Amino acid sequence: MTNKFKKAIEIFDGWALNDKDIGMEENHTFAVEKMLKHITKTKNSPFSFIDAGCGNGWVVRKIKSYHLCEKAIGVDGSKEMILKAKRHDPKGSYIQAELMNWNPESKVDVVHSMEVLYYFTNPQKLIEHIVENWLSNSGMLISGMDYYKENPNSHSWPDDLNTRMTLLSIKDWIKVFKRCGLENIETFQTNSSNDFLGTLIIFGKKSK
Repeated sequence: MTNKFKKAIEIFDGWALNDKDIGMEENHTFAVEKMLKHITKTKNSPFSFIDAGCGNGWVVRKIKSYHLCEKAIGVDGSKEMILKAKRHDPKGSYIQAELMNWNPESKVDVVHSMEVLYYFTNPQKLIEHIVENWLSNSGMLISGMDYYKENPNSHSWPDDLNTRMTLLSIKDWIKVFKRCGLENIETFQTNSSNDFLGTLIIFGKKSK
């Protein structure tokens, strides 16, 4: 008997309809605040921003309030998440699209993603697409994830959610970022507790 995995987009559509996106926002706020703080401390001139896998748009709404953010776009494959984002922020820029098939009208300075990359069978292919088609020269990709090899409590998630995920170690993620043309790569873990090693944050700059 073949076990049919759900597509991640189907799961996120369901979460949006059941208001589980609210819990996602609450659970990830601490890590995302750290990521946004890193972004803003490195910026002393106006910048543009894309949230890849934006969900209900909460990260876009946060970064838009920063005075140097001149443009912020949210992109997500989930129709229901994008509908929620537009309800929360009618004047915001939210696009429903498969990340691998979408390109911005103009390249941006920062691409952010939270709990997104490992849902792809080949995350390197997505990162290559982002680096080549989304990021401006010297642009930054910054990503947060709780599903990684060093965090054993997350390893049951594919079975729990009945969906495919790609499990990589911290070293593996660094290698993937390097292979995709990113440099000055750094990682750190944040929001750890007794039974949780923390969210892995990894970021790098596009080579000029």
